Amino acid sequence: MDISRKLVLNVIFLVLLGSCSSDDLTSTDNPIIEPEADIDLIIDGRYVVTMDLENTIISNGSVAIDDGVVIDVGTRKKIHNKYSSPEIIDGSNRVVLPGLINGHGHAAMTLLRGVADDLSLMDWLTNYIFPAEVEFVDAEFVRIGTELACWEMVRGGTTTFVDMYYFPDVIAEAVEGCGLRALISATVIDQPGPDADNADDSINKGIGFVERWANRNSRITPIFGPHSIYTLNPDQLIATRETATRLGVPISIHLSESPFEVQYSKDTYGMTSIDMLNSVKFLDGPTIAAHVVWPTDEEISLLSDKGIGVVHNPTSNMKIASGIAPIHKMLAAGVSVGLGTDGAASNNDLDMWEEMRIASFLQKVEQMDPETLPAAAVMRMATIGGAEAIGLGNSVGSIEVGKRADVIQIEIDDVHHIPLYDVISHLVYVTDEQDVSTVVVDGKVLMQNKRYMTLDTERIAAEATELAARIQKRLWQ
Repeated sequence: MDISRKLVLNVIFLVLLGSCSSDDLTSTDNPIIEPEADIDLIIDGRYVVTMDLENTIISNGSVAIDDGVVIDVGTRKKIHNKYSSPEIIDGSNRVVLPGLINGHGHAAMTLLRGVADDLSLMDWLTNYIFPAEVEFVDAEFVRIGTELACWEMVRGGTTTFVDMYYFPDVIAEAVEGCGLRALISATVIDQPGPDADNADDSINKGIGFVERWANRNSRITPIFGPHSIYTLNPDQLIATRETATRLGVPISIHLSESPFEVQYSKDTYGMTSIDMLNSVKFLDGPTIAAHVVWPTDEEISLLSDKGIGVVHNPTSNMKIASGIAPIHKMLAAGVSVGLGTDGAASNNDLDMWEEMRIASFLQKVEQMDPETLPAAAVMRMATIGGAEAIGLGNSVGSIEVGKRADVIQIEIDDVHHIPLYDVISHLVYVTDEQDVSTVVVDGKVLMQNKRYMTLDTERIAAEATELAARIQKRLWQ
């Protein structure tokens, strides 16, 4: 090699060396290093919002997924140099974050959306919903309604939900097929229903459901769902708790939802509904309490001490005029609080982004303090806080190594995302369900670029429309 050529090469080498930091030369970001492993999936994002304890947000980040688990998270450069994958989901102008947790709902009630509006809770329940359920709800209704709900939740970025309705085996099969994660309740109620005659029958059939699904699918957790203190007596509530404890499963229940419930409990038992349940040791076990609109300060402390997970349903509570839950007080007391939509018959949709906004605004205006329930707190309620409230905080709710890979992507190139100064602010106060582009649950892609991978949406729409026509004909004949 002649001297002039060697000199040129040395100069080029020194220039390249000067452009690198010592970290570049020693880290796994070095582009010379070959990827260490082949993995199932890499998801990129302009931002990766991890929702870990430090609220880490990674610019130009990636999430590495293998065998349904998050195995690494970091900068795009780091992840792509460290791993190779046959499936890489582009993250240009997208935000990656944990899937949303819908902590309370009645999925199949999508088919009763708009059947009865603008009514108080007890009028709505006793004069419209309970009679409609006796008239129309069967296994076919539940299958179609649950699949319709799964479609709506996947579209909106919900990856885990807690359900309470009839025919739980049918619900579980629908969830198994669509790919979502769910805690599915065997409903316990002391009145003739579509799948049981009374509370004892509900409990007995619930035992079979729990035993059938306990180890069938890791995404599906069978639980018990006693409806409320006004549809069950203390002995039935105690029996449900004892059964759930024996089988090692949690309970989901409507609790302190309305002034009617609180007054009913005082008139019947001489104490509030929360105190009544505590008096019979019903709260001495894993409990997901939906609504909790009317707790006293002492009861909030009790909920914290007992480790009760509370699910706030702001849209439903507003629509039925149940009241405004003191969420700011519960969070300050250390209660685990998540968000839920309730059923589509009382909401009337399953949009968790709407729940985030309304939850924040409702607390602000009720307290007349714009600093109450800021965006970051609401974001946690919809993700890791919601996961903790339903007992899944160790496995989902944040993007961290070792957790299940329940991850979504949000498009941020629509006009309402421009400009973007604060990612969390935009997620809570701007994002709509239509902005969700990709949904992954347990490492499996359920929706990519708004294309559904596990749902036959044309069939579901046709079946739901046909069944709704039959319901309408019988309702208004």
